[in-house]
Amino acid sequence: MSRLKLQHGVSRIRRAKLQSSIDQTIADDIELMASWSNNETQYVINELLRFAIAQEEDFLKYKASLAVNPARATGSTKPEPVQTRPISDATAKPLPVSSTNA
Repeated sequence: MSRLKLQHGVSRIRRAKLQSSIDQTIADDIELMASWSNNETQYVINELLRFAIAQEEDFLKYKASLAVNPARATGSTKPEPVQTRPISDATAKPLPVSSTNA
């Protein structure tokens, strides 16, 4: 089994926002690991996720197959839901135009 290795003081990378809820005990351990390694919490989380993904062989095979066959990747995405709004009576009826002869 591989081991996770954190580099001390290396945490400046480009990030994308991902919101998730985790158990408090895990959050405490991540904060402690960040303090111990002199890194930001986000860096520690990134490294933990990168390590976990690298350990999942089935996922890595799937990811590699997507790179070979990109059409398969687009077919597996969820379709965007179409949002429709009902037209209210006020917007459906034209407003009467009043003309005054002066």
